[in-house]
Amino acid sequence: MQVKYFTNLDQLEDISAKEKEKLKKVSERYPFRANDYYLSLIDWNDPLDPIKRIIIPSTGELNDWGELDPSEESKYTVMPGLEHKYDSTVLLLISNVCGGICRYCFRKRIFKQPNQEYLRDIEAAVDYIRGHKEVTNVLLTGGDSFMLPTKRLKLIVGKLREIGHVKIIRFGTKMPVFNPYRILEDSSLIELIKNYSTPQKRIYIITDINHPKELSKEAIKGLKMLFKAGAILTNQTPLIRNLNDDPEVMAELFRRLSFIGVPPYYVFQCRPSVGNKEYAVPIEKGYEIYEQAKSMVSGLAKSSHFVLSHASGKIEVVGMNSKKIFLKYHRAFRNKNSSRFFSCKRNSEAYWLEDYDELACIS
Repeated sequence: MQVKYFTNLDQLEDISAKEKEKLKKVSERYPFRANDYYLSLIDWNDPLDPIKRIIIPSTGELNDWGELDPSEESKYTVMPGLEHKYDSTVLLLISNVCGGICRYCFRKRIFKQPNQEYLRDIEAAVDYIRGHKEVTNVLLTGGDSFMLPTKRLKLIVGKLREIGHVKIIRFGTKMPVFNPYRILEDSSLIELIKNYSTPQKRIYIITDINHPKELSKEAIKGLKMLFKAGAILTNQTPLIRNLNDDPEVMAELFRRLSFIGVPPYYVFQCRPSVGNKEYAVPIEKGYEIYEQAKSMVSGLAKSSHFVLSHASGKIEVVGMNSKKIFLKYHRAFRNKNSSRFFSCKRNSEAYWLEDYDELACIS
């Protein structure tokens, strides 16, 4: 199936002219991108349709809350498109395009400045990784890694597989649900997985599935093909207001993911990126939703962690009582902080770690 992409709201027939006029102010600031397959999942008669919530602009995005780089990724950028934050993991931004632009994207800066941050010098990146023997994991993302032609992906993966200390190659992608035909109709992608995902060095595919409605029969078929080719699949999702911030919805997502062999990996606190106040849920409310959802599912669906991708590391929320919230560094930039446990005085209006009183946080 030839999927058609849209980058202009005027191309959409299901939105009224009046609504388009309002939303153009948003799309002028933060680009719009979608495709006809993904848009076909929307029930346009439902004002709360989850797919619409993910992909169609909202005037709430014009709120000036947030930053372009809330996790300070620039701080860990070695060269354009290469980030090295944790010793064992290098992140390569190999694409500056996605199959669609989620409205709560935390890397809006890439789409606002599409030619500045993604990786173009593959050889230099490979040389850097080769020279850092502590690197065992390389994450290919962007943008969306699966937006690159398979020929280009094969070139990158082939070069990485020549480096003995790189054991895991991870693809970060939403294409299995944005456009499953990228998988269903490209046998060369399946061959790439078969050839390079070996018993000793697996390829992991980290999907970005946010709501059960995204799991169409086409999406599930594509995920099955990736699994049969030898990839290990896991899923991560941000917790987003009026999308999956309902324990029943989140529990159903956990269930369905576990049923099809794509276990939940991370549930992220929505990063305070520019325009994201519309989509963010306070940390403590989000954690309550997350725990309620986990209480409804079996052990195999409980495998995720609720985390903040903070500038200092991945901070996991591990509990609360009436006075305190308890946190732990799931992984820290400074190795000495990894697994460090600490607590803060509760703040129901906190959206990010900086919203807690530093003096009220203790190890």
